[in-house]
Amino acid sequence: MMIPETTRPPARVPAPAEVPSRGVWSLADIDYAAIDRPLVAGDTTLFQIVALASFIETGSDLYAQNLVAYFDDDAEVAQWLAQSWEHEEVQHGAALRAYVERAWPDFEWRRAFDAFFDEYSQTCTVPDLEPARALELAARCVVEMGTATLYSALHAYAREPVLKDLAGRIYADEVRHYKHFYRYFRRYQARERHGRWRVGRTLGKRLFATRNDDGLCAYRNLWRATHPGEHSGADDAYRAFVNRMGTLAHSYAPRELPIDMLLRPLQLPPVLSRGARSVAGAMYHWWLR
Repeated sequence: MMIPETTRPPARVPAPAEVPSRGVWSLADIDYAAIDRPLVAGDTTLFQIVALASFIETGSDLYAQNLVAYFDDDAEVAQWLAQSWEHEEVQHGAALRAYVERAWPDFEWRRAFDAFFDEYSQTCTVPDLEPARALELAARCVVEMGTATLYSALHAYAREPVLKDLAGRIYADEVRHYKHFYRYFRRYQARERHGRWRVGRTLGKRLFATRNDDGLCAYRNLWRATHPGEHSGADDAYRAFVNRMGTLAHSYAPRELPIDMLLRPLQLPPVLSRGARSVAGAMYHWWLR
């Protein structure tokens, strides 16, 4: 399947739309029959965002199982991970997959996902988690910040009503997940007492990984699926995609909330917050480039 190399640039830079709050939902709440396919046809960037998100979210059960094993002697955390977080992340993947398969029916989702998962599963193991629980929970805060940013931007950008609704639902879930991970981080940080330098280094490392590891792995396999017979060019195409994503996020994502979410695990006193916001802002804007 070849997707036309066109996308819809924003005509202006609007104030980020406020994403409505959402409650518990299921796949049955998404009206896939109402998808207005002409509104998404030909938008390469939109196709790539939704397809890549569907890959990563669908594969999240592997990461969730690793986290459950990591926290196996903490009943509260392990139970929430297994019964709430994993269930909702897998639901995100199923919902996004269903959208891709209906909006772009010529795309062979299963084949592309299987290729991605074969590669991704080699790097997603328990030993790859952070060496201390508080640090792994801080790293999870970074991931939830990134996904919340993605889905808030997608909600604001999408003109297709079903996708807009779906992105809003997932965004609300991701913000709630962040709050859980942050609460558990504070509990473990009170015991382990890592210095801010070590916490900050962990945040930066995971921020880098979300862009250059998982994202590149997913994009590489998506590119191969949509460019059959071409054996090179995926890495260059990924850099161009990241630039388009950055433009979209700068135009449509909230500007302050992601920085607040990134900084919170550092638990800074007010006197240090202003300078830290400048550093975090620079890191965030690098991540968007």
